[in-house]
Amino acid sequence: MSKRVLTPRNRGFLFLDSHPAGCERLVADMWQDCPDPAELPEGAGPVALIIGSSAGYGLAATVAGLKRAGVRGIAVSFEKAPTERRTATAGWYRTAATADLARTAGRDLVFLNGDAFSDTMKNEVADLIEQRFGGRLDYLIYSVAAPRRTDPDTGTTHASVLKPIGRANRTKTLVFDDRGVPAVREVETGPAEGDDVEQTVAVMGGADWERWIDHLAGRGLLGEGFATAALSYIGSPLTAAIYRQGTIGAAKAHLEATARTLNERLGTTLGGRAVTSVNGAAVTQSSTAIPGIALYTGLLRGVLGADLVPPVQQLAALWDQLTGTAPLALDDEGRVRLDTWELTDDVQAAVAGRWEAATTDTIAALADLDWFHTEVQRLYGFAVPGVDYTATVATDVPWPVPTP
Repeated sequence: MSKRVLTPRNRGFLFLDSHPAGCERLVADMWQDCPDPAELPEGAGPVALIIGSSAGYGLAATVAGLKRAGVRGIAVSFEKAPTERRTATAGWYRTAATADLARTAGRDLVFLNGDAFSDTMKNEVADLIEQRFGGRLDYLIYSVAAPRRTDPDTGTTHASVLKPIGRANRTKTLVFDDRGVPAVREVETGPAEGDDVEQTVAVMGGADWERWIDHLAGRGLLGEGFATAALSYIGSPLTAAIYRQGTIGAAKAHLEATARTLNERLGTTLGGRAVTSVNGAAVTQSSTAIPGIALYTGLLRGVLGADLVPPVQQLAALWDQLTGTAPLALDDEGRVRLDTWELTDDVQAAVAGRWEAATTDTIAALADLDWFHTEVQRLYGFAVPGVDYTATVATDVPWPVPTP
Protein backbone atom coordinates (compact mmCIF):
# COMPACT_ATOMS: atom_id res chain seq x y z
CA MET A 1 0.00 0.00 0.00
CA SER A 2 1.37 3.42 -1.01
CA LYS A 3 1.62 5.83 1.92
CA ARG A 4 3.05 9.32 1.90
CA VAL A 5 2.71 12.81 3.28
CA LEU A 6 0.74 14.98 0.86
CA THR A 7 1.05 18.73 0.59
CA PRO A 8 -0.93 20.90 -1.81
CA ARG A 9 0.76 21.56 -5.15
CA ASN A 10 -1.20 23.67 -7.55
CA ARG A 11 -1.22 25.75 -10.69
CA GLY A 12 -3.78 28.44 -10.01
CA PHE A 13 -7.01 26.72 -8.98
CA LEU A 14 -5.88 23.33 -10.32
CA PHE A 15 -4.21 20.97 -7.83
CA LEU A 16 -1.92 18.15 -8.92
CA ASP A 17 -2.78 15.76 -6.07
CA SER A 18 -5.71 15.10 -3.77
CA HIS A 19 -5.75 14.11 -0.11
CA PRO A 20 -7.77 10.94 0.66
CA ALA A 21 -8.31 11.69 4.36
CA GLY A 22 -9.30 15.26 3.61
CA CYS A 23 -11.79 14.14 0.95
CA GLU A 24 -13.23 11.60 3.37
CA ARG A 25 -13.65 14.20 6.10
CA LEU A 26 -15.18 16.66 3.61
CA VAL A 27 -17.90 14.16 2.68
CA ALA A 28 -18.53 13.39 6.36
CA ASP A 29 -18.93 17.13 7.01
CA MET A 30 -21.42 17.39 4.13
CA TRP A 31 -23.42 14.58 5.70
CA GLN A 32 -23.51 16.47 9.00
CA ASP A 33 -24.54 19.70 7.24
CA CYS A 34 -27.45 18.01 5.47
CA PRO A 35 -30.66 18.41 7.49
CA ASP A 36 -32.17 15.29 9.03
CA PRO A 37 -35.41 14.14 7.39
CA ALA A 38 -38.71 14.32 9.23
CA GLU A 39 -39.00 10.62 8.42
CA LEU A 40 -37.43 8.28 5.91
CA PRO A 41 -39.52 6.23 3.47
CA GLU A 42 -40.55 2.80 4.63
CA GLY A 43 -38.84 -0.24 3.17
CA ALA A 44 -35.76 -0.18 0.96
CA GLY A 45 -36.29 3.37 -0.26
CA PRO A 46 -36.83 4.83 -3.74
CA VAL A 47 -34.41 4.00 -6.55
CA ALA A 48 -32.39 6.94 -7.86
CA LEU A 49 -29.76 7.44 -10.53
CA ILE A 50 -27.34 10.33 -10.01
CA ILE A 51 -25.21 11.12 -13.06
CA GLY A 52 -22.15 13.19 -12.17
CA SER A 53 -22.11 12.12 -8.53
CA SER A 54 -18.53 12.79 -7.41
CA ALA A 55 -18.17 16.57 -7.36
CA GLY A 56 -19.98 19.85 -6.80
CA TYR A 57 -23.74 19.79 -6.87
CA GLY A 58 -23.82 16.19 -8.11
CA LEU A 59 -21.99 15.09 -4.95
CA ALA A 60 -24.37 17.21 -2.89
CA ALA A 61 -27.31 15.52 -4.64
CA THR A 62 -25.87 12.11 -3.78
CA VAL A 63 -25.22 12.86 -0.11
CA ALA A 64 -28.55 14.66 0.34
CA GLY A 65 -30.40 11.89 -1.50
CA LEU A 66 -28.96 9.28 0.84
CA LYS A 67 -29.63 11.18 4.05
CA ARG A 68 -32.69 13.28 3.28
CA ALA A 69 -34.63 11.01 0.90
CA GLY A 70 -33.26 7.57 1.83
CA VAL A 71 -32.51 6.69 -1.78
CA ARG A 72 -30.74 3.62 -3.08
CA GLY A 73 -29.65 3.01 -6.65
CA ILE A 74 -26.72 4.01 -8.84
CA ALA A 75 -24.22 6.88 -8.91
CA VAL A 76 -22.15 7.51 -12.04
CA SER A 77 -18.95 9.56 -12.33
CA PHE A 78 -15.73 9.62 -14.32
CA GLU A 79 -12.60 9.67 -12.14
CA LYS A 80 -8.95 8.65 -12.40
CA ALA A 81 -7.41 5.93 -10.24
CA PRO A 82 -4.19 6.48 -8.27
CA THR A 83 -0.88 5.75 -9.98
CA GLU A 84 2.70 5.45 -8.77
CA ARG A 85 3.29 9.15 -9.47
CA ARG A 86 -0.08 10.71 -8.69
CA THR A 87 -2.89 10.31 -6.25
CA ALA A 88 -6.35 9.53 -7.54
CA THR A 89 -8.58 12.45 -8.44
CA ALA A 90 -10.45 14.02 -5.55
CA GLY A 91 -13.70 12.63 -6.90
CA TRP A 92 -12.32 9.10 -6.61
CA TYR A 93 -11.69 9.58 -2.89
CA ARG A 94 -15.00 11.39 -2.35
CA THR A 95 -16.79 8.49 -4.01
CA ALA A 96 -15.10 5.96 -1.70
CA ALA A 97 -16.15 8.06 1.31
CA THR A 98 -19.74 8.39 0.03
CA ALA A 99 -19.90 4.63 -0.43
CA ASP A 100 -18.89 4.17 3.21
CA LEU A 101 -21.67 6.53 4.30
CA ALA A 102 -24.20 4.68 2.18
CA ARG A 103 -23.22 1.34 3.74
CA THR A 104 -23.40 2.82 7.24
CA ALA A 105 -26.86 4.20 6.46
CA GLY A 106 -27.97 0.80 5.13
CA ARG A 107 -28.55 2.10 1.60
CA ASP A 108 -27.71 0.01 -1.44
CA LEU A 109 -25.92 2.49 -3.69
CA VAL A 110 -23.74 1.18 -6.53
CA PHE A 111 -20.96 3.44 -7.83
CA LEU A 112 -19.93 3.18 -11.48
CA ASN A 113 -16.85 4.84 -12.99
CA GLY A 114 -16.94 5.66 -16.69
CA ASP A 115 -18.14 7.88 -19.49
CA ALA A 116 -21.75 8.86 -18.81
CA PHE A 117 -22.09 10.04 -22.42
CA SER A 118 -21.51 6.53 -23.77
CA ASP A 119 -24.18 3.97 -24.58
CA THR A 120 -21.97 1.39 -22.86
CA MET A 121 -22.56 3.14 -19.53
CA LYS A 122 -26.27 3.52 -20.25
CA ASN A 123 -26.55 -0.20 -20.89
CA GLU A 124 -24.63 -1.04 -17.72
CA VAL A 125 -26.92 1.18 -15.66
CA ALA A 126 -30.05 -0.22 -17.27
CA ASP A 127 -28.89 -3.78 -16.58
CA LEU A 128 -28.27 -2.91 -12.92
CA ILE A 129 -31.71 -1.34 -12.51
CA GLU A 130 -33.26 -4.42 -14.07
CA GLN A 131 -31.27 -7.02 -12.17
CA ARG A 132 -30.55 -5.39 -8.79
CA PHE A 133 -33.28 -2.81 -8.25
CA GLY A 134 -36.43 -4.55 -9.41
CA GLY A 135 -36.64 -2.95 -12.84
CA ARG A 136 -37.97 0.40 -11.63
CA LEU A 137 -36.27 3.80 -11.46
CA ASP A 138 -37.98 6.55 -9.47
CA TYR A 139 -35.59 9.53 -9.80
CA LEU A 140 -32.79 10.70 -12.04
CA ILE A 141 -30.51 13.64 -11.19
CA TYR A 142 -28.36 14.89 -14.07
CA SER A 143 -25.26 16.93 -13.11
CA VAL A 144 -22.61 16.62 -15.80
CA ALA A 145 -19.96 19.24 -16.60
CA ALA A 146 -17.43 18.11 -19.18
CA PRO A 147 -15.04 19.58 -21.73
CA ARG A 148 -16.07 17.22 -24.52
CA ARG A 149 -18.62 14.61 -25.54
CA THR A 150 -18.57 11.95 -28.21
CA ASP A 151 -21.94 11.46 -29.87
CA PRO A 152 -22.68 7.70 -29.76
CA ASP A 153 -24.67 7.88 -33.01
CA THR A 154 -22.18 9.74 -35.19
CA GLY A 155 -18.89 9.15 -33.39
CA THR A 156 -18.25 12.90 -33.58
CA THR A 157 -16.47 14.42 -30.58
CA HIS A 158 -17.75 17.87 -29.61
CA ALA A 159 -15.74 20.29 -27.44
CA SER A 160 -17.28 22.93 -25.16
CA VAL A 161 -15.81 26.43 -24.77
CA LEU A 162 -16.24 29.30 -22.32
CA LYS A 163 -16.79 32.31 -24.57
CA PRO A 164 -19.12 35.28 -24.83
CA ILE A 165 -21.40 35.51 -27.84
CA GLY A 166 -21.24 38.43 -30.25
CA ARG A 167 -18.23 40.31 -28.96
CA ALA A 168 -15.23 39.96 -26.69
CA ASN A 169 -15.78 40.29 -22.96
CA ARG A 170 -13.44 42.02 -20.56
CA THR A 171 -14.00 41.30 -16.90
CA LYS A 172 -12.35 41.42 -13.53
CA THR A 173 -11.18 38.13 -12.10
CA LEU A 174 -9.55 36.91 -8.90
CA VAL A 175 -6.26 35.01 -8.89
CA PHE A 176 -3.85 33.75 -6.24
CA ASP A 177 -0.10 33.34 -6.67
CA ASP A 178 1.86 30.30 -5.47
CA ARG A 179 2.00 31.74 -1.94
CA GLY A 180 -1.76 32.32 -1.83
CA VAL A 181 -1.48 36.10 -2.26
CA PRO A 182 -4.61 37.43 -4.03
CA ALA A 183 -4.76 39.83 -6.96
CA VAL A 184 -7.59 41.33 -9.00
CA ARG A 185 -6.86 41.39 -12.70
CA GLU A 186 -8.73 42.10 -15.89
CA VAL A 187 -8.95 39.37 -18.51
CA GLU A 188 -10.40 39.49 -22.00
CA THR A 189 -12.11 36.52 -23.61
CA GLY A 190 -12.62 36.54 -27.34
CA PRO A 191 -16.09 35.90 -28.78
CA ALA A 192 -17.44 32.57 -29.95
CA GLU A 193 -16.48 31.76 -33.52
CA GLY A 194 -17.58 29.25 -36.11
CA ASP A 195 -19.56 26.45 -34.49
CA ASP A 196 -18.44 27.18 -30.90
CA VAL A 197 -22.04 27.63 -29.72
CA GLU A 198 -23.27 24.45 -31.39
CA GLN A 199 -20.30 22.48 -30.04
CA THR A 200 -20.91 23.70 -26.49
CA VAL A 201 -24.62 22.97 -26.68
CA ALA A 202 -23.84 19.46 -27.93
CA VAL A 203 -21.71 18.84 -24.82
CA MET A 204 -23.47 20.79 -22.07
CA GLY A 205 -27.04 21.03 -23.34
CA GLY A 206 -29.86 18.55 -22.89
CA ALA A 207 -29.02 16.00 -25.58
CA ASP A 208 -27.37 13.46 -23.30
CA TRP A 209 -29.97 13.93 -20.53
CA GLU A 210 -32.71 13.18 -23.04
CA ARG A 211 -30.74 10.22 -24.37
CA TRP A 212 -30.60 8.77 -20.85
CA ILE A 213 -34.38 9.11 -20.52
CA ASP A 214 -34.93 7.57 -23.97
CA HIS A 215 -32.62 4.66 -23.16
CA LEU A 216 -34.20 3.84 -19.81
CA ALA A 217 -37.74 4.33 -21.09
CA GLY A 218 -36.95 2.04 -24.02
CA ARG A 219 -36.02 -0.66 -21.52
CA GLY A 220 -39.27 -0.09 -19.61
CA LEU A 221 -37.44 0.99 -16.45
CA LEU A 222 -39.09 4.30 -15.57
CA GLY A 223 -41.58 3.89 -12.74
CA GLU A 224 -44.98 5.50 -12.50
CA GLY A 225 -44.51 9.08 -11.29
CA PHE A 226 -40.84 9.09 -12.35
CA ALA A 227 -39.18 12.49 -11.76
CA THR A 228 -35.93 13.86 -13.15
CA ALA A 229 -33.99 17.07 -12.58
CA ALA A 230 -31.00 18.53 -14.40
CA LEU A 231 -28.88 20.87 -12.30
CA SER A 232 -28.23 24.34 -13.70
CA TYR A 233 -27.12 27.88 -12.85
CA ILE A 234 -28.16 31.38 -13.92
CA GLY A 235 -26.06 33.66 -11.76
CA SER A 236 -25.59 37.38 -11.48
CA PRO A 237 -25.76 40.11 -14.13
CA LEU A 238 -22.09 40.71 -13.23
CA THR A 239 -21.09 37.40 -14.82
CA ALA A 240 -23.85 37.16 -17.43
CA ALA A 241 -21.73 38.09 -20.47
CA ILE A 242 -19.37 35.15 -20.01
CA TYR A 243 -21.92 32.78 -18.50
CA ARG A 244 -25.66 33.09 -19.06
CA GLN A 245 -25.32 35.13 -22.27
CA GLY A 246 -22.30 33.15 -23.44
CA THR A 247 -21.79 29.71 -24.93
CA ILE A 248 -22.48 27.95 -21.63
CA GLY A 249 -25.67 29.99 -21.28
CA ALA A 250 -26.78 28.75 -24.70
CA ALA A 251 -26.24 25.21 -23.46
CA LYS A 252 -28.25 25.94 -20.30
CA ALA A 253 -31.09 27.36 -22.42
CA HIS A 254 -31.06 24.13 -24.43
CA LEU A 255 -31.13 22.15 -21.17
CA GLU A 256 -34.22 24.08 -20.05
CA ALA A 257 -35.94 23.56 -23.40
CA THR A 258 -35.19 19.85 -23.09
CA ALA A 259 -36.77 19.86 -19.63
CA ARG A 260 -40.00 21.29 -21.03
CA THR A 261 -40.09 18.64 -23.76
CA LEU A 262 -39.38 15.83 -21.31
CA ASN A 263 -41.86 17.17 -18.78
CA GLU A 264 -44.70 17.06 -21.28
CA ARG A 265 -43.75 13.58 -22.41
CA LEU A 266 -43.24 12.09 -18.92
CA GLY A 267 -46.41 13.72 -17.63
CA THR A 268 -48.42 12.11 -20.42
CA THR A 269 -46.88 8.65 -20.24
CA LEU A 270 -46.07 8.17 -16.54
CA GLY A 271 -47.63 11.00 -14.60
CA GLY A 272 -44.02 12.06 -14.14
CA ARG A 273 -42.05 15.29 -14.30
CA ALA A 274 -38.83 16.81 -15.64
CA VAL A 275 -37.38 20.07 -14.35
CA THR A 276 -34.18 22.01 -14.25
CA SER A 277 -32.98 23.02 -10.80
CA VAL A 278 -31.29 26.41 -10.75
CA ASN A 279 -28.77 26.33 -7.92
CA GLY A 280 -26.95 29.16 -6.19
CA ALA A 281 -23.28 30.07 -6.42
CA ALA A 282 -20.68 27.75 -4.92
CA VAL A 283 -16.97 27.06 -5.17
CA THR A 284 -16.66 24.00 -7.42
CA GLN A 285 -13.99 22.61 -9.71
CA SER A 286 -16.12 23.68 -12.68
CA SER A 287 -16.97 27.18 -11.48
CA THR A 288 -13.37 28.19 -10.72
CA ALA A 289 -12.55 27.77 -14.43
CA ILE A 290 -14.97 30.53 -15.48
CA PRO A 291 -13.52 34.06 -15.69
CA GLY A 292 -15.01 36.35 -13.06
CA ILE A 293 -16.82 33.65 -11.10
CA ALA A 294 -14.09 33.35 -8.45
CA LEU A 295 -14.20 37.09 -7.79
CA TYR A 296 -17.99 37.14 -7.76
CA THR A 297 -18.25 34.21 -5.35
CA GLY A 298 -15.68 35.69 -2.96
CA LEU A 299 -17.56 39.01 -2.95
CA LEU A 300 -20.89 37.23 -2.49
CA ARG A 301 -19.53 35.49 0.58
CA GLY A 302 -18.25 38.85 1.80
CA VAL A 303 -21.80 40.19 1.60
CA LEU A 304 -23.68 37.16 2.92
CA GLY A 305 -21.21 35.52 5.29
CA ALA A 306 -22.70 32.38 6.80
CA ASP A 307 -26.02 33.07 5.02
CA LEU A 308 -24.50 31.74 1.80
CA VAL A 309 -26.37 28.44 1.42
CA PRO A 310 -24.08 25.40 0.87
CA PRO A 311 -24.87 22.97 -1.97
CA VAL A 312 -25.91 20.07 0.26
CA GLN A 313 -28.61 22.18 1.91
CA GLN A 314 -29.84 23.37 -1.47
CA LEU A 315 -30.03 19.80 -2.76
CA ALA A 316 -31.82 18.65 0.38
CA ALA A 317 -34.50 21.20 -0.57
CA LEU A 318 -34.59 19.80 -4.12
CA TRP A 319 -35.09 16.25 -2.85
CA ASP A 320 -37.91 17.49 -0.62
CA GLN A 321 -39.66 18.93 -3.67
CA LEU A 322 -39.07 15.90 -5.89
CA THR A 323 -40.32 13.45 -3.26
CA GLY A 324 -43.35 15.54 -2.29
CA THR A 325 -42.14 16.32 1.21
CA ALA A 326 -42.40 19.98 0.21
CA PRO A 327 -44.49 21.56 -2.58
CA LEU A 328 -42.84 21.80 -5.97
CA ALA A 329 -42.12 25.52 -6.36
CA LEU A 330 -41.49 26.53 -9.99
CA ASP A 331 -40.81 29.86 -11.66
CA ASP A 332 -42.57 31.05 -14.82
CA GLU A 333 -40.16 28.98 -16.95
CA GLY A 334 -40.95 25.78 -15.03
CA ARG A 335 -37.62 25.77 -13.15
CA VAL A 336 -37.02 24.92 -9.50
CA ARG A 337 -35.25 27.94 -8.03
CA LEU A 338 -32.76 27.24 -5.24
CA ASP A 339 -30.87 30.49 -5.88
CA THR A 340 -33.36 33.08 -4.62
CA TRP A 341 -31.18 33.87 -1.58
CA GLU A 342 -28.40 34.92 -3.98
CA LEU A 343 -30.34 37.01 -6.48
CA THR A 344 -32.35 39.38 -4.29
CA ASP A 345 -32.02 43.03 -5.28
CA ASP A 346 -30.32 43.95 -2.00
CA VAL A 347 -27.70 41.21 -2.25
CA GLN A 348 -26.93 41.89 -5.90
CA ALA A 349 -26.66 45.63 -5.31
CA ALA A 350 -24.20 45.04 -2.47
CA VAL A 351 -22.09 42.66 -4.55
CA ALA A 352 -22.15 45.03 -7.53
CA GLY A 353 -20.85 47.88 -5.35
CA ARG A 354 -18.00 45.73 -4.10
CA TRP A 355 -17.27 44.51 -7.63
CA GLU A 356 -16.88 48.08 -8.84
CA ALA A 357 -14.55 48.89 -5.96
CA ALA A 358 -12.49 45.69 -6.20
CA THR A 359 -8.79 46.09 -6.88
CA THR A 360 -5.75 44.19 -5.66
CA ASP A 361 -5.39 46.80 -2.92
CA THR A 362 -9.02 46.70 -1.76
CA ILE A 363 -10.07 43.08 -2.32
CA ALA A 364 -9.14 41.87 1.18
CA ALA A 365 -11.71 44.24 2.70
CA LEU A 366 -14.45 43.42 0.18
CA ALA A 367 -14.36 39.64 -0.26
CA ASP A 368 -14.05 36.73 2.13
CA LEU A 369 -10.70 35.62 0.75
CA ASP A 370 -9.80 33.25 3.56
CA TRP A 371 -13.06 31.39 3.04
CA PHE A 372 -12.68 31.28 -0.75
CA HIS A 373 -9.04 30.14 -0.70
CA THR A 374 -9.90 27.47 1.84
CA GLU A 375 -12.87 26.27 -0.23
CA VAL A 376 -10.67 25.86 -3.28
CA GLN A 377 -8.20 23.75 -1.31
CA ARG A 378 -11.04 21.70 0.19
CA LEU A 379 -12.09 20.67 -3.32
CA TYR A 380 -8.94 18.53 -3.30
CA GLY A 381 -9.09 17.43 0.33
CA PHE A 382 -6.71 20.06 1.75
CA ALA A 383 -7.39 22.65 4.47
CA VAL A 384 -10.11 20.44 5.96
CA PRO A 385 -10.38 20.90 9.75
CA GLY A 386 -9.57 17.82 11.78
CA VAL A 387 -7.12 16.28 9.30
CA ASP A 388 -3.45 15.83 10.23
CA TYR A 389 -1.58 16.84 7.08
CA THR A 390 1.78 15.95 8.60
CA ALA A 391 0.81 12.27 8.79
CA THR A 392 1.32 9.72 6.03
CA VAL A 393 -1.84 8.65 4.26
CA ALA A 394 -2.68 5.69 2.02
CA THR A 395 -3.32 6.90 -1.52
CA ASP A 396 -4.30 3.65 -3.29
CA VAL A 397 -7.88 3.65 -2.01
CA PRO A 398 -9.93 1.12 -4.04
CA TRP A 399 -13.05 2.01 -5.98
CA PRO A 400 -16.08 0.84 -3.96
CA VAL A 401 -17.36 -2.58 -4.98
CA PRO A 402 -21.02 -3.33 -4.28
CA THR A 403 -21.95 -6.12 -1.92
CA PRO A 404 -23.65 -9.08 -3.60
